[in-house]
Amino acid sequence: MNTKKVTPVFILSVIVTSLFIIWGLIPERMLPNGNINVVTTNIQSFIIEKFGWFYLLTATFFLIFAISLIFSKYGNIKLGKDTDEPEYSYLSWFAMLFSAGMGIGLVFWGVSEPIFHYSGPPTGEGFTDQAGRDALRYSFFHWGLHPWAIYSTIALALAYFTFRKEQNGVMSNILRPILGDRVDGKTGILINFIAVFATVFGVATSLGFGAAQISGGISYLVDGVENNFTTQIIIILIVTVLFMLSAQTGLNKGIKYLSNLNVILAISLMLFLLFAGPTNFIMDLFTTTLGSYLQNLPSMSFKMTPFQRDNTWVQDWTIFYWAWWISWAPFVGTFIARISRGRTIREFVIGVLAVPTVFGALWFSVFGGSAIFLDYLQNAPIVDIVNEQGKEVALFAVLDFFPLGTVMSILAIFLISTFFITSADSATFVLGMQTTNGDLNPPNRIKFIWGIIQSSAAAILLWSGGLGALQTSAIIAALPFAVIMIMMVFSLLKSLSEEKKTSKAK
Repeated sequence: MNTKKVTPVFILSVIVTSLFIIWGLIPERMLPNGNINVVTTNIQSFIIEKFGWFYLLTATFFLIFAISLIFSKYGNIKLGKDTDEPEYSYLSWFAMLFSAGMGIGLVFWGVSEPIFHYSGPPTGEGFTDQAGRDALRYSFFHWGLHPWAIYSTIALALAYFTFRKEQNGVMSNILRPILGDRVDGKTGILINFIAVFATVFGVATSLGFGAAQISGGISYLVDGVENNFTTQIIIILIVTVLFMLSAQTGLNKGIKYLSNLNVILAISLMLFLLFAGPTNFIMDLFTTTLGSYLQNLPSMSFKMTPFQRDNTWVQDWTIFYWAWWISWAPFVGTFIARISRGRTIREFVIGVLAVPTVFGALWFSVFGGSAIFLDYLQNAPIVDIVNEQGKEVALFAVLDFFPLGTVMSILAIFLISTFFITSADSATFVLGMQTTNGDLNPPNRIKFIWGIIQSSAAAILLWSGGLGALQTSAIIAALPFAVIMIMMVFSLLKSLSEEKKTSKAK
């Protein structure tokens, strides 16, 4: 089979996403009730109201599944042939999965999420000791084991069927054990289209956040530069050119080198603030919150607020995050699968769950902890600045209170830019792979088309409704793919159990 030919999935995906972008260009006055922002907001409200519980249960189900695999009889099975060895070192592996997985989001939310929870906690009064503790605990929760369990579930299934079963690396093939040959027909096309659609708008959400934060940082540092859509679209155009250049170099050059650079820059920025800031406070907070997170993980995993009808905190934060991670799952899962050949299931799950979770917890302790320390104990107006100028300036407001603040802010803008490039670069690779019958090295022309579509989607969503529209699109795209992911779990388990039966028979 010629995997480089134009596939039905590619044609369908390009047509639908292009129509979505054209719809977003139509002014609101021409479609007052059919405007993209109005329609998607109504759909999101319906999904959150009717299916919020579904997102919560689904994410927790994936976490239980991932942890159970570590201790299962399938742990020693390799993602590939029994003689395969890992293609990348641990350092490069962690760097690439982390950069693709949540790098740009972590920089955006590292300060702003804890400070939002601190001023508006899920329960009780804001600006208190308890609000500070809850702020970090829920930040750990939203960026910890649950999202990486979602990623590991789909990445593991893809790697297993691609490298061990030697099938094309498309989503539909994961469901072959339970759907049979239907995955080769219209059912398979629909499954792969849903995965591509979720990827485009999940990644567009992050690219929009990145553009907004770069714009916010530049406007915060440079007088005369406004943090508005014009600035953001210029940034998107510049970064699009850069990531398209990177995408042409392939996986082992552009993405690998940029991922390693991202991790070095991120660790450097984090270590600077750790030692320039309130070191003891940060590390005490990290230690205490880590214990509190693990202790409260079961109750937080199932927490809804049925008797607090006016409390939308869970919907605005936890449900949004679980939907966002699910919409990112086909993108990150495909990418992690691609770089994980030769590792055992146990090694894979432990690595994907533990290392990013601990690093993310430390990141929030350093950046969010410094923000809360400044506002709560030093009376610095961090919350006021964020409320007035937007969450995209939160990081720069905190850095401004420490030595070399301007230098560190410039470094942070550079870091966001490289994360932006890496995420978009990785996504063009994944979209290319998913729309060329699983080609592990998709043609540059296909990656180029997807790069343009991604950036256009991010720009249109920012233009039509700002960051709210970005969040809305992620939640909508995630719902159908969550159902597909649940089916993937049972399909993987069926294939694993058959493999164990076969090996015993031998």
